[in-house]
Amino acid sequence: MLKVKDIETYYGSIQALKGISLEVNEGEVVTLLGSNGAGKSTTLKTISGLLRPVRGTIEFMGERIDHLKPEVIVQKGIAHVPEGRKIFPGLTVRDNLMLGASGRVKLSKAQIAEEAEQMLELFPALKPFADKLGWTLSGGQQQMLAIARGLMARPKLLLLDEPSLGLAPVLVQEVFHIIRDINTRGTTILLVEQNAFMALKVAHRGYVMETGKIVLHDLATNLLNNEQVKRAYLGTTKAARRQVVG
Repeated sequence: MLKVKDIETYYGSIQALKGISLEVNEGEVVTLLGSNGAGKSTTLKTISGLLRPVRGTIEFMGERIDHLKPEVIVQKGIAHVPEGRKIFPGLTVRDNLMLGASGRVKLSKAQIAEEAEQMLELFPALKPFADKLGWTLSGGQQQMLAIARGLMARPKLLLLDEPSLGLAPVLVQEVFHIIRDINTRGTTILLVEQNAFMALKVAHRGYVMETGKIVLHDLATNLLNNEQVKRAYLGTTKAARRQVVG
């Protein structure tokens, strides 16, 4: 579905991605692991068109997209849920959801409103707050809203950037259950996540990034048992081992 090849991306004169390559197959959850500054979020921004690569190619469903604008990439079937949720504070939960479908130009406002109601059914924790302002929600509710808004674009591929960031452990569990459910319903996911243990529990495969490069790629189950990955990202505490998705 997605093929990233030899991508190089810069912030001004600073090179953030140094020739990375990765693939995502239809139906998979693939996770990108790495410490802060490794280039994980930059990779998602480059795929979604928020950043333009200097070199390399990005193909989606067999078509090059690395030269396209973000709104066109959304229409092609890629939705990006950014780090920090980016909820529109002056809008209600329902309005935030409806904006998620703004790239689907053939839909009427009535159809978008109907799909927003369907999304509230899919995320029942949001339903009582449908007419509340987005900024009044808790952190976990805002994250669910951000994911639901991304799904309003009806993407074939969903890019998730740090969905568990800043959440209490019980909410982390809930968010990862949602991720697994979204994938089971047919959406392919490329996941960036600091919580490596939880990410590898829901992923099929994983890539490990360091300073703008891919340094390791394997099945998620193999990465969970890789000593290098354990030392760098998983830790050995009982608390870490208890964070298992049921």
